[in-house]
Amino acid sequence: MKANELRLKEMSELHVELESLLKTQFKLRMQIATKQLVNTSQISKVRKSIARTRTILTEKTRKEIK
Repeated sequence: MKANELRLKEMSELHVELESLLKTQFKLRMQIATKQLVNTSQISKVRKSIARTRTILTEKTRKEIK
């Protein structure tokens, strides 16, 4: 999901999105451990999405404080 799309979401929706991405990351790590993962590029995509989501959450939090 792009940053612009994430900025349009509410804080609660972003938390749900982050939780979903973290679960996906865990599943991918387990697939690597059991040698089931074929497309390893998924891991970096999920990591970047997690970072993007956390960045937007931080931005929104700082806006609320001011």
